[in-house]
Amino acid sequence: MPKNQPQFEGIVLVAGATGRTGQWIVRRLQAHGIEHRLFVRSKAKAIEMFGPAYTDRVVTGSIETPLEIEAAVTGCNAVISAIGAYVTEPDAPPPSVIDRDGMKSLATIAKNCGVRKFIQVTSLAVTKPEHPMNKYGGVLTMKLQGENAIRSTYAESGFSHTIIRPGGLQDGEPLQHLLEFGTGDTIIGVVDRSDVAEAAVVSLWHPKAVNRTFELIRGEAACQANLDPFFEQLT
Repeated sequence: MPKNQPQFEGIVLVAGATGRTGQWIVRRLQAHGIEHRLFVRSKAKAIEMFGPAYTDRVVTGSIETPLEIEAAVTGCNAVISAIGAYVTEPDAPPPSVIDRDGMKSLATIAKNCGVRKFIQVTSLAVTKPEHPMNKYGGVLTMKLQGENAIRSTYAESGFSHTIIRPGGLQDGEPLQHLLEFGTGDTIIGVVDRSDVAEAAVVSLWHPKAVNRTFELIRGEAACQANLDPFFEQLT
């Protein structure tokens, strides 16, 4: 494959593109030369963040509104979602609305509109109802129910999903650490948002990511050429 040829061809919708992880997903799609569109609540914020070149690549709306979801996903080939409830903001919609019902709607409408790949960023510990984070509207339990809806919706042949459960999110440049990929929700640790974003983008084409749910944390500092060796941890 030519060096500058994107490894995924098609349009990727980034849901939650102006969030702290969503911003990195956009940057990593840019780095890989993959065409993308943004689904955000505020177009002005997106243009301020990413520049006027994005004026015609932004769809405004929320996952609470099916018609807005349909407008966003139509014509796209994949979705990468970094949407999650703002659990510390009293006036924000609760996790049951965003992480459970909203994700179910996003996945269902995307599939019905022909989107073949669905990649969702959730969290470590979603299988642990006793976790302290669950005091915030049962956020981890709601994320797990959202994951289950995605897995069920995208189980049909010809479609695929990837669910990434990162550890505690940190700010840092990508490809600067060893990483640990795990399954079964047994590992704990932190990880840079930039590496979560890179893992989400690579999941568009990596065979080890097809119909997989995995956890992701960082190890010691060490520059990486790419994340391929860490996907090989997914046996």
